[in-house]
Amino acid sequence: MRVRTALVGTTALLLSAALAGPAVAAGPVAGGRDAGGHPATRRAIEAAVAAGVPGVTVTAKDTRGTWSATAGVGDIVTGAPRSAADRYRVGSITKTFVATVLLQLEAEGRLTLDDTVDTWLPGLLRGHGHDGRGITVRQLLNHTSGIYNYTSDADFVRAYFLRDGFFRHRFDTLSPRDLVEIAMRHEPDFAPGTSWKYSNTNYVVAGMVIEKVTGHSYAAEIARRVIRPLRLTATSLPGTRVTVPRPSSRAYSKLALPSTGPTYDVTELNPSIASAAGEMISDSADLDRFYSALLSGKLLPPRQLKEMKTTVPFDGSPNAGYGLGLMDTRLSCGVHVWGHDGGIHGSASSAVTTADGRHSLALNFNGDWVGGTDAVTEKEFCGG
Repeated sequence: MRVRTALVGTTALLLSAALAGPAVAAGPVAGGRDAGGHPATRRAIEAAVAAGVPGVTVTAKDTRGTWSATAGVGDIVTGAPRSAADRYRVGSITKTFVATVLLQLEAEGRLTLDDTVDTWLPGLLRGHGHDGRGITVRQLLNHTSGIYNYTSDADFVRAYFLRDGFFRHRFDTLSPRDLVEIAMRHEPDFAPGTSWKYSNTNYVVAGMVIEKVTGHSYAAEIARRVIRPLRLTATSLPGTRVTVPRPSSRAYSKLALPSTGPTYDVTELNPSIASAAGEMISDSADLDRFYSALLSGKLLPPRQLKEMKTTVPFDGSPNAGYGLGLMDTRLSCGVHVWGHDGGIHGSASSAVTTADGRHSLALNFNGDWVGGTDAVTEKEFCGG
């Protein structure tokens, strides 16, 4: 239903919808305030576990209150259950936070969406046809820049997403410039503004623009402008910290192409390989709060929110459009939800809300090989 927005895009993770090996049996489901509610959503997360996801945690918030549930396990060795309070790596959901900061800077008159990358980062985008003099900030944010996706680089995939390379390199530190340099070894996918293709490089560059404009890292600006004002106490940008704060579950991957064979614990890694494209850690309650605040106009003035919600189509998803770090998806029942999904090693997440911010859903799978989270979203907003 929505475009794959895993850190590696369509290259390495989330390629197979079928579990290889024994499925983990569904564990007890723990309810929140409305423990008996959301039966279709409950069935969807239990179905995900039956299909091979080790464990799921989900929180929904609507006019009736907040409801949370879990299924499966957070640790396949001990059998410990997942928690509704689990913190997890949210991958490309980070992009909405980055876009929000850049739109706040636009509202303050400190940059425009039509500024070129070279306005702020002269000479950064050069090589094999890339030219930052013709790429705008808007094109970074809506993936119409044509910049090559560094996570599609074959050497990068071998080093960081396949078994042997991952266990040799998982604690490496890579700078944003290192990641951009990988992309510059390849030709652009298309001329700026002529097509659409998801590229994590866009948001690495966007994070560098934030630092150039403000004099502070994108992480510091997200913390100052979003995390602290909304009191997102479970949300952090870990930088090079390799662990996930507790409470949290283990994260699992096959580390193979195709996604078959043994299951590996990939919980500890250096998230600098994701940078502003996907390093963030959060929990479901915080993500609900963030997207609800964003869509209800609490983080951006009306003009900037309208810009963010101005979408472009992308191939293969006739019911979805991509705005500025924000996706619009029309579900089978006609409901539109706004948000983002994200994947990184051992983690597949989604967070969406209705256009008025009054009904939100966030969830996480702690396995990256069993497909996407769309079925859970469909059941939450469209029912049985």
